Amino acid sequence: MADELHYLELLELTRRIHAKQISPLEATKAELDRIDVLDKTLRSYALVTADSALEQAREAEAEISRGMIRGPLHGAPIAVKDLCWTKGVPTAAGMPIHRDFRPDQDATVVKKLRDAGAIILGKLQLTEGAYADHHPDIEPPVNPWNAAHWSGASSSGSGVATAAGLCYGSLGSDTGGSIRFPSAANGVTGLKPTWGRVSRYGVFELAASLDHIGPIARSAADAAALLGAIAGRDDNDPTASLAPVPDYLSGIEAGIRGLRVGVDPNWNRTGTDARMIQAVDEAIAIIRTLGGNIREVNFPDPTHVIAEWPVHCGIETAVAHESTYPARKAEYGPALSGLIELGRDASAMQYQKILLHRHDFSGRLRALFETIDLLLIPAQPFASPTTAGMATLGEDPEKLLALLRYTCPFDVSGSPTITLPCGFTEAGTPIAFQFVASHFREEVLCRAGYAYQTATDWHHRHPKLVTA
Repeated sequence: MADELHYLELLELTRRIHAKQISPLEATKAELDRIDVLDKTLRSYALVTADSALEQAREAEAEISRGMIRGPLHGAPIAVKDLCWTKGVPTAAGMPIHRDFRPDQDATVVKKLRDAGAIILGKLQLTEGAYADHHPDIEPPVNPWNAAHWSGASSSGSGVATAAGLCYGSLGSDTGGSIRFPSAANGVTGLKPTWGRVSRYGVFELAASLDHIGPIARSAADAAALLGAIAGRDDNDPTASLAPVPDYLSGIEAGIRGLRVGVDPNWNRTGTDARMIQAVDEAIAIIRTLGGNIREVNFPDPTHVIAEWPVHCGIETAVAHESTYPARKAEYGPALSGLIELGRDASAMQYQKILLHRHDFSGRLRALFETIDLLLIPAQPFASPTTAGMATLGEDPEKLLALLRYTCPFDVSGSPTITLPCGFTEAGTPIAFQFVASHFREEVLCRAGYAYQTATDWHHRHPKLVTA
């Protein structure tokens, strides 16, 4: 039975659970067994909370047996990035200096997942402090498609675990691309919500005004279900939007016909490798056959916001780490330490220019979305970078800026995006593209993603992993 289960989409699993074809306890035990065998090599989990997961599974089983179904996540084994506070459980944010930190409460997103009846299998590994590189003392998660290829940046554990069948969905965070990079690298679907759509309370900061929390899943529908559970106002986070949360699954099957889909051919191709360009062009062709109204547009010049992202992020990161840096500088890895130093060295004049460029770009992007419903772009300039090539990403400014081309502008603007698998390289590793929408139009992203995934099977392909 376990072999039939681990690559199911989350909503298919819970459909079977709610129909009593399988129990939450059986699904959870199967996942824990699979983690025990595979994660010694894949290293996606920072911590597996097996005992509490089994307890949650028994509770879910009892409730569902009485007909008390909380919603589409009830009974689903998932996992969260190890920067989300989990009551009584170590939450290290990829940093050895926090290895003994045990929060006395859950992050809001964790509480909401529990309230939705999801079963939390454990905490997923991440880069140090959610920046670009893993701490030297931590072995990075391994891409399940090809160990020689990058597993993504900060939310690498979330991408690997979701792709490898070690959870049915996960939470990641995105400050410069860290939901989108691991989703692309591991062949899964990532949804970066509008800034403020999801509470950040109880989540370690990298850069407060750039941080986004969102789901990594096996499909657009699964991502919609996860977002529906975690989105919404939060009295503990005054930056969380007060806008009502729509039912993201309602109307998801409406299709893409008639939606205005913007494409800037020049921007999509500049600095982008041939395989990525080909995959995006193929995705555009499919969207056209589905009735999408493809429109050529001129994307607002993002040069300033891309070039300034490291300093912008560094300033906010220096504030987030003020209590431990520089006091414990020697315990930091070189990439995160370098970012903080960059921020601490910035001047007020420099920061003001960054803010002005941010507002200018964001305003021009808002104007673009007056003419289109969606923007279609690559997930990243390089179809599938190698692990060796990305080993010192956070220490190489030029490499970092090149990588951030299609991601960080939408952290700066706070715009929502969805990342969708759209092909494979010759090395057998996944490729992805993004849809971008205007603020709080996540339902359009989910609808477009669902339409694309109904017409393609890329998201149904899984790495072949040996469990025996």
